[in-house]
Amino acid sequence: MGAKLSSGPSHRVGPVSDINVTPLVDVMLVLLIVFMVAAPMMTAGVKVDLPTSNARPLEEPKPPIVVSIDAAGTVYVNQTAAGPGQLLALMAAEAGGDKERRIHLRGDQSLAYGRIVQTMGALNDAGYARIALVSEAPAP
Repeated sequence: MGAKLSSGPSHRVGPVSDINVTPLVDVMLVLLIVFMVAAPMMTAGVKVDLPTSNARPLEEPKPPIVVSIDAAGTVYVNQTAAGPGQLLALMAAEAGGDKERRIHLRGDQSLAYGRIVQTMGALNDAGYARIALVSEAPAP
């Protein structure tokens, strides 16, 4: 039993100029799902076992200014207590007019978070932009 598939010029098909979008849509949907799943993981911290290095730590020309707030709410600039309204005057004296000096802000654990943010906002409003919050590493 034989079958003839084409019967001459009437069944001849020319080149197809249309793009088949079904595979393209399938691939795009898979990529969309992958990125939707991966995006939240990129914002959360990932535990990484960092390698060790013999490189010397970077040295800053001037040590950072340490602003501490104790459990009673008293603010200290390095070890000098700052009364109400004296924080910015003490900071100006310590920084010597250098607004780019690094500031380490340390707050007692029992303080309300708003108190620490208030101090950080006052420093930022005064033009100090390099403020870092300091915490302790957990005990092993």
